Amino acid sequence: MNRIGPLVIVEGPNNSKVPFSRSLYIDCSDKVLIDSGADPKSLMELKKQYGVELIVNTHYHPDHTQHNHLFPDAEKLINPIEYETARTIEGIAKANGIYQEWGEAGVAMWKEKLPHEWVKNLGEISGRYEYETEYSFGGVKVIFLHTPGHTSGHASPYFPELGAVYVGDYDMTSFGPWYHGTDGSIEDFINSGKRLLSLNADTFITGHQKGVFKRPEFEQEMEKYLEIINKRDETIEAYVRQGLNFEELTNIGIFYPKNTLVVPIFKTWERSGMRKHLSRLGLTVPNTEEVFLTV
Repeated sequence: MNRIGPLVIVEGPNNSKVPFSRSLYIDCSDKVLIDSGADPKSLMELKKQYGVELIVNTHYHPDHTQHNHLFPDAEKLINPIEYETARTIEGIAKANGIYQEWGEAGVAMWKEKLPHEWVKNLGEISGRYEYETEYSFGGVKVIFLHTPGHTSGHASPYFPELGAVYVGDYDMTSFGPWYHGTDGSIEDFINSGKRLLSLNADTFITGHQKGVFKRPEFEQEMEKYLEIINKRDETIEAYVRQGLNFEELTNIGIFYPKNTLVVPIFKTWERSGMRKHLSRLGLTVPNTEEVFLTV
């Protein structure tokens, strides 16, 4: 575990690669854990050594909430936009694009395969925190910035007195920006990336793989990261000019490797991401009710 003042960075397996994430522990009298996607053994060691009384989830995705259940006595909060979404499986299915692409039959199939523990984790969330409001946990000040794009409610905990921010899924990974749920937005993603750069901070903690950046490197990486969006636009537009239709476009593997598109959820996100780019390019987007995937 690395430390930045009172902030303890807890890694997930494989350098916090999805389906895990980094967790951030605030070493203070209030015993606060931000996200629970880190290595479960490390989290249990943290619990034993320090104690955890409050879990704050930046957003509802499983790689950031999956170990909430390890702390049955802790209070669990999530951002105000996703609080209602996370309370029902149907809400999560719609936010992830499952209903959009598969319809009711697809949602029913997805529900049958959901990990029980994740459902339990979300069910234990009992309240919400407020955006853009200064909190003090044991004297450590934090503001949960609203940084939508990855999801509609994604929050980035900013520690102004420490000059640090947990940027979560603005993670600079080679996969590129992820906004593939129906609650994601390309334009919001770009604007949130720019907002993170505008902060009076020198330390940027990502949720996956890349780790911790100092400002100069983070600025360079963010520029390259957001440029991936433009490159995706160019690639898709070139295929459209070749005459490919929506179904053909979503079989190429623009976002996910082609050989992974046999996995229903990856296929769902490939299609959802394609819709967003086609709309951004001002091109025709098919009616979702007419192109439900066959279940």
